[in-house]
Amino acid sequence: MDVETHPFLPFLPANARLLMLGTFPPAPRRWCMDWYYPNYTNDMWRIFGLHFFGDKMHFVDEARHTFRLTELQTFLSSLGVAIYDTAVRVRRTKGTASDKDLDIVEPADLDALLDALPQCRAVLTAGQLATQVFSSHFHITAQPAMGQSVPFSYAGRELMLYRQPSSSRAYPMKVELKTEYYSRMFDELFGDDVAAARADTE
Repeated sequence: MDVETHPFLPFLPANARLLMLGTFPPAPRRWCMDWYYPNYTNDMWRIFGLHFFGDKMHFVDEARHTFRLTELQTFLSSLGVAIYDTAVRVRRTKGTASDKDLDIVEPADLDALLDALPQCRAVLTAGQLATQVFSSHFHITAQPAMGQSVPFSYAGRELMLYRQPSSSRAYPMKVELKTEYYSRMFDELFGDDVAAARADTE
């Protein structure tokens, strides 16, 4: 069984207040772009569009059946959102992107990610496996319920771990309801301090 290595570099804006962690990208045949959450049916960038711009299609390029990557990266950099995954190398036991079919061969260096983000206040894990991997590494015994957060400490810093619904369409929840979960976190971390980030994408 082939071992896959993570195809993307960590996206680590120096001003990041939030680190988003999934498990591992889907197979390249499912991509519509060469970046995070590349499956066109994945809801992550629709969640961002709906919350921050009131339009779930804000970052969607319908004509090309992809996402507006440059605009998206500019917005995330300005807002202060970092992205990576909890696994660097995996085996797909059944050829899918489902957590239950992933065998993690090499986990990500989670300490190094937080070391690179001195302003980070919170970590989001999207999905059960990412939550388990992160919680185990940082000895977080009380994992947060869906939509909730728990505090944890690292290198003298106090941070929050948020658990949110998977943005995959395989997770049976409408994008509007998923956005309600994410919105509570976004409001706590960024509040109304998003005007400059919006302006950078206009």
